[in-house]
Amino acid sequence: MGVRFSVGTLRGPMPAFVVRYRGQIQGYLNRCAHVRVELDAQPGEFFDVSGLYLVCSTHGAAYIPETGYCIGGPCKGQRLIKLAVEERDGSVYLLNNEESIHV
Repeated sequence: MGVRFSVGTLRGPMPAFVVRYRGQIQGYLNRCAHVRVELDAQPGEFFDVSGLYLVCSTHGAAYIPETGYCIGGPCKGQRLIKLAVEERDGSVYLLNNEESIHV
């Protein structure tokens, strides 16, 4: 399960999420690289049934959790927009990044 939240950007608020994969926290804007739809059909369900890939519930695009790189589906070769996040003392923090995201 992932955690959904919203981030402020220069374009306005955008949905985002964080997941834990292989012990590491990964964060992304919650939108498919193919068409701007949110990945999870059910809130917080970002992984495929194997638990190995992030998947778009609309188009079936599969993304590598550590990089956001699409390895299959209509956006193969594209990427999710990664957020700079870190975990400290049991909490996850969004850091400033190149997409001008401010919390």
